[in-house]
Amino acid sequence: MTSLFLKAILISMPAKNAIKIYNENGFYHIYNRGVEKRDIFLDEPDFKVFLSYLKTYLLPKDINALGKILSSNESSFAEKIKAEKEIPLKNFSSEIDLIAYCLLPNHFHLLIRQKNSDGINRFMQAFTTRYTIYFNKKYYRAGSLFQGVYKAVLIRTEEQLLHISRYIHLNPFSKTGLKVQNFQQISWLFSLPEYLGFRKTEWLKQEIVLNYFNRSNKGINTYAKFMEEYADLELLAPLALDLNEN
Repeated sequence: MTSLFLKAILISMPAKNAIKIYNENGFYHIYNRGVEKRDIFLDEPDFKVFLSYLKTYLLPKDINALGKILSSNESSFAEKIKAEKEIPLKNFSSEIDLIAYCLLPNHFHLLIRQKNSDGINRFMQAFTTRYTIYFNKKYYRAGSLFQGVYKAVLIRTEEQLLHISRYIHLNPFSKTGLKVQNFQQISWLFSLPEYLGFRKTEWLKQEIVLNYFNRSNKGINTYAKFMEEYADLELLAPLALDLNEN
């Protein structure tokens, strides 16, 4: 992985509000919030729709299987409609890896490795546009849902990669006041259950971070211990955020 980071730091992040140019095999912390800091998730189904869109874009698409659903007399009408909608959607599984995420009422965080030079830009445009269309239709509104262009922080070292994964996973605890040990009460908000071995998600690549830890999740140097030993978001923020943002 070290060689990937060496490649990633060759090009500096662009100036704020400039056209973003990203590096092949670069790691990025991506985040955005609702316009005027408004909530972008108003109920549990909104969170689930957001995650379902992540799955659609990041799980490799089986065109043959979708075609069989459309042609089969045994497929239900609902199954055929779903397959018909999925077939034309762009799939980004060969272009980016999603490593970690968390969703909060008015913002989200994603930890992404980009495999080519423009995968993040195209993925984020497609993804946020689709969610905005869903949200606006459901809540009878119009216009932008997100506060401008998403923010992207280039991850320059392996240590920073680990700390940002922890920063992302600590966010829900800072908002709810729960302890890390009670993560299952808010498991649908973030990817921590995958990191602790309580859930498997095909479109999440948590092993990129977990390879630095004891994978048995017992004893020392486990991700669980890594989460529990450090819980100060303010100290992690300089590594994770663009502190010059508005």
